[in-house]
Amino acid sequence: MTEYKDYGFTNDQPSHNFFYLRQPLLSLLNKNTNTCILDLGCGNGHLANYLLSQGYNTYGTDASEKGIVIANQSSPGRFFVQDLSTDKLPEGLQGIKFDTIISTEVIEHLYDPAGFIAFCKQALNSKGEIIISTPYHGYLKNLVISLSNKWDGHWSPLWYGGHVKFWSRATLSRALTEAGFTVTNFKGCGRFPYFWKSMMIKAKLS
Repeated sequence: MTEYKDYGFTNDQPSHNFFYLRQPLLSLLNKNTNTCILDLGCGNGHLANYLLSQGYNTYGTDASEKGIVIANQSSPGRFFVQDLSTDKLPEGLQGIKFDTIISTEVIEHLYDPAGFIAFCKQALNSKGEIIISTPYHGYLKNLVISLSNKWDGHWSPLWYGGHVKFWSRATLSRALTEAGFTVTNFKGCGRFPYFWKSMMIKAKLS
């Protein structure tokens, strides 16, 4: 079995996707209803720390020990190491029922996305919401990638720890619906319509 390889974060700087995910995410959040947020797969904590700076009550977890150390330098006690293959929150977060889970650019790396969504459902309160972003795949974008012979670069099998799931709006919506969520919003992120870099889907427990 292949063991987890730490991503190797060295600083608290934003990832490249932060700049095109930030505004769509903020447009889907409301401080009156999204009062206790968990960022699953928070990396070095940059996004969660940004939300904290904007007045959101945010915690974060990630499998990267280096990332969590960096994240806690800005907001001690807010970040915890989390193995997403387990069905339990870290000890420091147990007992908290979050009303919101965000997860940006994580689900495409997971072999068991259904298990991940079930874990999110378990961590949420009865009226909880989930916001997931992942690279966008749709007919027009996929057609252009095919015609330009860019699939080897776009789906590189040589990227250790890279993408193993490739989501469309329909497939991610279906995965959430089958888990008991109702999809409430969709945002295309980055570039221009139907050629988006990523997409963001918001859903609430039914």
